[in-house]
Amino acid sequence: MSKITLRDLKVKGQRVLVRVDFNVPTEERDGQIAITDDTRIRESLPTINYLREQGAKVILMAHFGRPKGKPVEKYSLRPVADYLHTLIDHPVAFSTDTVGKIPEEIISHMNEGDVTLLENVRFHPGEEANDPAFSEALAKLGDLYVNDAFGAAHRAHASTAGITKFVQQSAMGFLMEKEIKYLSGELAKPDKPFVVILGGSKVSDKIGVIKALMEKADAILIGGAMANTFWKAQGVPIGASRVEADKLDLAREIVELAKEKGVRFLLPVDAVEADKIEAGATARNTSRVTETHGIREGWQAVDIGHATVSLYQDEIAGAKTILWNGPVGIFEIPAFAEGTIAIAEALARSDATTIIGGGDSVTAVKQAVLADKMTFISTGGGASLELIEGKELPGIAALSDR
Repeated sequence: MSKITLRDLKVKGQRVLVRVDFNVPTEERDGQIAITDDTRIRESLPTINYLREQGAKVILMAHFGRPKGKPVEKYSLRPVADYLHTLIDHPVAFSTDTVGKIPEEIISHMNEGDVTLLENVRFHPGEEANDPAFSEALAKLGDLYVNDAFGAAHRAHASTAGITKFVQQSAMGFLMEKEIKYLSGELAKPDKPFVVILGGSKVSDKIGVIKALMEKADAILIGGAMANTFWKAQGVPIGASRVEADKLDLAREIVELAKEKGVRFLLPVDAVEADKIEAGATARNTSRVTETHGIREGWQAVDIGHATVSLYQDEIAGAKTILWNGPVGIFEIPAFAEGTIAIAEALARSDATTIIGGGDSVTAVKQAVLADKMTFISTGGGASLELIEGKELPGIAALSDR
């Protein structure tokens, strides 16, 4: 680690500003906002609890939703403050503004071990603009800065990067440290065989990751709508399936690159096809996909088929390290989720180091109630992909060097 961590800071009696990722899914129940997945909040607890035990005054900053630089009631973090109180069994003060006199007054009355949550940083246009004046106003509230918001580390915003210019020291929190350990450290020299499973809808979203992993992977297994683009590039009929028609040359280039590197690049050999993408649609498993036989005209591929599941399970069973990013079907609809659930179950049975690289694959693993069977589950979507790709993340680069 080239950056300092929480353990390097002397925090007793200090006001410690902590950027956390509390951008959690919610729904309205009986007129109240309820948190439907508290993973990101729970993952911040080791850092929060450590700081409290060490006698720091803990001031939390986070974003929630996309309020576009102005206060929007439904994006207030107040329900998160109430929820956090139940997790740490300690009062959590809530500041109705992010900077200025209101938080200054609250913080001036904090004791060691106390926690305050500031209102949504994105209620201010200076946050996403990385405005130095807003960064400085945030920094004025604390003495030290800790970034534990891995899910926002790929964004150069005021609370993730700009603030570091105005505080004495900036360190990474325990969650940030863990994310880097697995997504950068473990994957730098993975135990072999190293199997990568990539799903999701777009080849273009994953091109950098595919090329970076091509240097290390023994096998790359493709699923989701991006498989349609590879199929079409090889002349397989894809019916009315979603496709990136302008990325066919890129798909061919990736297949050729895999051959050059000696990487087994596996596409689905069959699929579940449906006449509509909705619950209750007519669906069936195709026979083997070939250049002359693919998805029926007017139908769409919605999941990997039984033969593909079996093929991919065999690859997973022989792996020592597995990285999974992106569902292999439209798993939000239960009838089209079987392939994704089968992949999750295969990973759960495996003795390999299993890394779930953020995004919808995390939701899928939780839906299958298998999260505790995985070695590591990332809290970042875009941030995990960029780190795996080898890009420098602004929220990490801005921290104090060791």
